[in-house]
Amino acid sequence: MTVQRAQQAEEIPASWRWVEPAVWTVRMLTALEQGVKGDKWFRLNDKVFAERNLLAAFQKVAKKKGAAGVDHETVYGFERRLPDAILELSDALKSGRFTPQAIRRVHIPKPGTKETRPLGIPTVRDRVVQAAVVNVIEPIFERDFAEHSYGFRPGRGCKDALRRVGERLDQGHVHVVDVDLKGYFDSIPHDRLMARLETKIADGPTLRLIESFLKADILEDAKQWTPEEGAPQGAVLSPLLSNIYLDPLDHLMAEHGFEMVRYADDFVILCQTAEEAVRALDMVKGWVEENGLTIHPTKTRIVDARTTPFDFLGYTFCGQEHWPRKKSIQKLRDTIREKTPRTNGRSLQCVIADVNRVLRGWFAYFKHSSHRRVYARQDGWVRMRLRSILRRRNRRRGHGHGWDHIRWPNAFFAEHGLYSLVTAHATVVQSSRR
Repeated sequence: MTVQRAQQAEEIPASWRWVEPAVWTVRMLTALEQGVKGDKWFRLNDKVFAERNLLAAFQKVAKKKGAAGVDHETVYGFERRLPDAILELSDALKSGRFTPQAIRRVHIPKPGTKETRPLGIPTVRDRVVQAAVVNVIEPIFERDFAEHSYGFRPGRGCKDALRRVGERLDQGHVHVVDVDLKGYFDSIPHDRLMARLETKIADGPTLRLIESFLKADILEDAKQWTPEEGAPQGAVLSPLLSNIYLDPLDHLMAEHGFEMVRYADDFVILCQTAEEAVRALDMVKGWVEENGLTIHPTKTRIVDARTTPFDFLGYTFCGQEHWPRKKSIQKLRDTIREKTPRTNGRSLQCVIADVNRVLRGWFAYFKHSSHRRVYARQDGWVRMRLRSILRRRNRRRGHGHGWDHIRWPNAFFAEHGLYSLVTAHATVVQSSRR
């Protein structure tokens, strides 16, 4: 099977290299590009329950790990019984006996705030089936998604969206419509979402399977209930379904010449005049209301980016500059704080190694900040946390300060391998100049 998949992957055009070869053959991709009769796809269910697709789906689920659902089965536990588990799923899907289990809902903190957001955790079994469905239907919709949509799409990401925003600002699109959809994932109307799916899919069993996931019970605080709307965040299918639902809005904006940049439910519209921005916002409000969604009344606004900052995907933009937003910095510090309690019993080397992983990941995303001071400030704060640990071990109280900078100078931490954001940024600058 591995050899066949490798040979097939070599024949697939580069633009479709991301598709799951266990499902999509060259012949199917050719039909996708040329268009099928009626622009609708039939007989997809047999591809969903194919054992090779379910196995490929499990491998994707396993890479992301994730917590156990209501049945308490972990990814490792599912893997231990993998052959039988795949056969059971395939038989249940083929016979129509498959029924999704309840989704365990938890609330996780929103970065840099005291608020929380709901996160749905399906069982591993259900995540595998959802991934198998995504393997089958994603290319069908991906073909026609708008160019300015970047969230949860193959070969695209946050940095691409940020780059587009920066380019449009440089071109004079400084009147920004900053839109916030209130509780988007939990408010998508099921009937209208299914109607979107039916524009390209005419396979009854596949549509019923997707709808069953939308209507799967939610288990929260020992109470179980059935949702009437929404696609729970955390479910494998939800990112694709959320893009499918907002796709008509993407094309509406493009048809009217508006420069929109969207990442999932987070989007901005960049206009050249204030009047254009007002028209864009009015159009968005009309579409949102017609499609059963809600715009957040206080978080949605129009700003002149030359003088008023706005936030997008972790960055703050204003004028010709951009830097990590306050919540992004707060999230970094909260994560570091958890790893550097003053009563930490681990060796300094272990603590630094743990901190370094966080700093490297943060810098990989925020290395393009136009405010260089932000790196020095975070470096200094991290060293303060480490000095506080060392003070405690020397039977001293409080945060690292004063003479601690002489006892444990910056060079001391550099010698112990502490990752420096300032040094990393200087390296990036030198590389770009070369």
